[in-house]
Amino acid sequence: MNERNILVVAHAHRDDTVQAARRVIEALRAAGARAVLSADDRAELAAVDPAFANVDVLGATGADGALTAHDLELAIVLGGDGTILRAAELVRGTQAPVLGINMGHVGFLAEIERDDMDAAVARVIGRDYLVEERLALSVRVKDSAGAVVYETWALNEATVEKASRERMIEVVVEIDGRPLSSFGCDGMVVSTPTGSTAYNFSAGGPVIWPGVAAIAVVPLSAHALFARPLVVSPDAPVAIELLERTDGTGILWCDGRRSHELPPGARVIVRQSSQPVRLARLHPSAFTDRLVRKFGLPVEGWRGGGR
Repeated sequence: MNERNILVVAHAHRDDTVQAARRVIEALRAAGARAVLSADDRAELAAVDPAFANVDVLGATGADGALTAHDLELAIVLGGDGTILRAAELVRGTQAPVLGINMGHVGFLAEIERDDMDAAVARVIGRDYLVEERLALSVRVKDSAGAVVYETWALNEATVEKASRERMIEVVVEIDGRPLSSFGCDGMVVSTPTGSTAYNFSAGGPVIWPGVAAIAVVPLSAHALFARPLVVSPDAPVAIELLERTDGTGILWCDGRRSHELPPGARVIVRQSSQPVRLARLHPSAFTDRLVRKFGLPVEGWRGGGR
């Protein structure tokens, strides 16, 4: 039987996360699985606890050759949404799902809270979980001559923002190959349903249920009469052009992790990626319940439930 490789994604910035990583790795080993860390995580964790130096590292070459992300069965993530986004980056292009154990605060992407960690690892060992696929974005940047100069992806959102605090950017927005409007603004957020509770939410965009196939387009501080949040089909590419009259440069951010400078004349095209992000789920539940729980929404007086 092939060895089961489970990636553990955790940082060393908090003692409770380090302790949790130690427990998860011990549990995986006790069950006969191989725990794996990224090179950066192992270096950080080993600086706190030398025992982590004995954990296999992703990309290292051993007796069986290099251990790649394609050899992973699943990724267990200890942290908040930012750490889960990092894990999704590590397993991008593979079939390995991501299971989030919330060590942070709101943690919309996490499946369970830290108190249920031991049970979660047991479920992983027993392959007792479902896999939910989430819409992701494909992002491409073209220069003023039309040449592709940068390509990446996003699970939450792609944002085109002003690079200078003092100046706004001038953009024209295109939906499905047709121009919609041009205006000055601080930026534009193009969000997935997964990212609708992140930057999109803070910018006044709509909350989109994960099962809805849609993309949200939200202007940031736009100087225009028609600059409302939009919800468009995932089959309709969204393009944002930085007009030549823009004074200064803009910047593209994807999930707050990957960036690219945008000079005047740059064109950012965002569309649904052919490769979704796979999340492991132990307790499938209504998204409404997750919203209520994470935001502490008042539901006193509700008399539904079968009426």
